[in-house]
Amino acid sequence: MDEQFLQLLANPNHPDRPALKQVGEYLVCTKTGVGFPIVDGIPQLLPESEIPAEKMKELLPHE
Repeated sequence: MDEQFLQLLANPNHPDRPALKQVGEYLVCTKTGVGFPIVDGIPQLLPESEIPAEKMKELLPHE
């Protein structure tokens, strides 16, 4: 995903609108750890697409 575009994105479901970082095929909130899938290059930022932080820990490779 384009870095300039990524810098514009924020967690739409959090009042502080924290930044998102790309990890594989997901965008992950830098504050809460919740994730949003990227499908065919398009971030799915709707509330119903949000993946809880606990589930994201299972989905992402351990760093």
